[in-house]
Amino acid sequence: MKFPKDITWHSESPKHKGTFLRPLIVALFMFLFLSLILVMGIMDLGRLDKTLVRFMENRGLDIITTVENVAQENLAYLYQTLKEDKEESGNAFVPLSDEEFSPQKALVKGLVALARDIDAQWKAKHLDEDNLRELAERENLWLIAVLDERGKIVFKSREFMTEILPETNQEMTGGKDLIIDLFNKFGKLNEIGYIALRRKDGSGTILMALDNVGLRYWSRKIAIKKAIEDVGLGQGLTYLIVINEHGKVLGQAGTVREELKVIDAIALDVLKAKLEKASRRVTSGGAELLDITVPVRLDGKVAGFARLGLNRESSDKILRENRNRMIISMIFIMAIGILSMFAIYLNQKKYSLRMEEMGKRLQQAEKLSALGQLAAGVAHEIRNPLNAISMASQRIRREYSPDGEEKKKGFHHITGIIRDEIKRLNRIVEEFVIFSRSRRLEFSNQSITTVLERMASLIREEADLKGIAIKTIWQNDHLIIPMDVDKLRQAFYNLLKNAMEAISGQGTISISTTPNGKGMVSIKISDTGCGLTSDEMDHIFDPEYTTKEKGLGLGLALAHEIIRGHGGEILVESEVGVGTTFDVLLPVTGRGTGAE
Repeated sequence: MKFPKDITWHSESPKHKGTFLRPLIVALFMFLFLSLILVMGIMDLGRLDKTLVRFMENRGLDIITTVENVAQENLAYLYQTLKEDKEESGNAFVPLSDEEFSPQKALVKGLVALARDIDAQWKAKHLDEDNLRELAERENLWLIAVLDERGKIVFKSREFMTEILPETNQEMTGGKDLIIDLFNKFGKLNEIGYIALRRKDGSGTILMALDNVGLRYWSRKIAIKKAIEDVGLGQGLTYLIVINEHGKVLGQAGTVREELKVIDAIALDVLKAKLEKASRRVTSGGAELLDITVPVRLDGKVAGFARLGLNRESSDKILRENRNRMIISMIFIMAIGILSMFAIYLNQKKYSLRMEEMGKRLQQAEKLSALGQLAAGVAHEIRNPLNAISMASQRIRREYSPDGEEKKKGFHHITGIIRDEIKRLNRIVEEFVIFSRSRRLEFSNQSITTVLERMASLIREEADLKGIAIKTIWQNDHLIIPMDVDKLRQAFYNLLKNAMEAISGQGTISISTTPNGKGMVSIKISDTGCGLTSDEMDHIFDPEYTTKEKGLGLGLALAHEIIRGHGGEILVESEVGVGTTFDVLLPVTGRGTGAE
């Protein structure tokens, strides 16, 4: 006898390792996904912050452009007015009570205010020549001199020849309170203008002289100061200061920190045209500001730089709102992602279990196929020798019976045992033959109730002899299903036979049919036998598995194979000491009255 060479037996179901996502992989994917969202959110916030900074920088440029334009208009008007005054008269008295603004009046008022400050220090006896030198340098004045009532110099900011004083010194010591000559010669020096302010009690005179550089500085200072006043603070503008190329303040509005009033590296780059603008975050008075440094151009040239502080409250509020929205979105996406990953994991796990189940079924099918091939070979090889042995035992019994009643009984007993064992072997061979043919199904529409009634009638006599009651419950008669009648009978016979063998002594076997509403019929075969453990239920349909001392374990495996061939399935419920229920689900095509 030749056996198949490709038969392989497995004790466990195959595992699909590495095929599906595991919790660690799912967690890693979630981490990468959330990290990507976080990075994208941070990048979006960065882009938004840069956009807001650019917007504020452009706003700062607009403010400085307005200051430049207004200052240029004031400066041009001042130059034109002073030019006309120079052409008309060398000495000009400017009334200071007129409220109408003109650049010329603003220039004179600025110089007069400075002269009065010097006079106040003189009266308080806080004035000396060192103070005058520092003041003259700071205010770009060529000369500051304090004269007594006789026109004699008391203090002066620099050494100079007294002969260069105006020839009509009497003009400064008597008569007029204010004398202005900003364009004509100062004494014997050309291009030096001056302003003289006499004390009200006639006890002295303050003299300030300006060269062209000083006049340009004061003209720009007055023009820019007026322009800053016109622009004013508000709408987020906290401070504004304009500083010339020499580090001297030309105009200021608001409170400016001292470190912002100097020419630092940023201001130097702006003055040298290395930067068109520069901005940075600063804190002033507990408020977050954006400090913007831009060049200031007058007369077509860079005259200095401006620093202005814009409140970041609005932009920071926008950033906070967007950051909060991003956090909420991240939490929402995280929740969706976790739920999605959890759903994917459950689905993958369910699919993995199905694949493992399919692997088990495939393994079982391979075993069944191998056993089928083995059954065909065994049946072919041992049937003829069994027939020959059976015929020989019958002939021995018939022709060679010994004399004597006792010997004859013993001889008949031995030959009976041989005959019974041969019958048992024939039954085993028949099981193998049926098993090997179980895959070839021929379908026809038949009544499942009729088939079950005949199977109940077939086993009822044997069951009565064992004290087992057979109960049948048909909720719907003549349910029609596509079946191979012989194979299905064999399957139910094996199930009923297994139920009887599970009952020791008296008991009950119940057979019932119930439509389950899903195009299937539920056929339940229940017994009150010993029941099965969970481990036994896991292997109950394995071909090589049996709990009986005698038997090959092919009955339930054959029934399982036949039911699956009919497009159905077998479910098992069991409790040790209570009993077992086999629930067979088969597809229904309709109802009818036809039998086999």
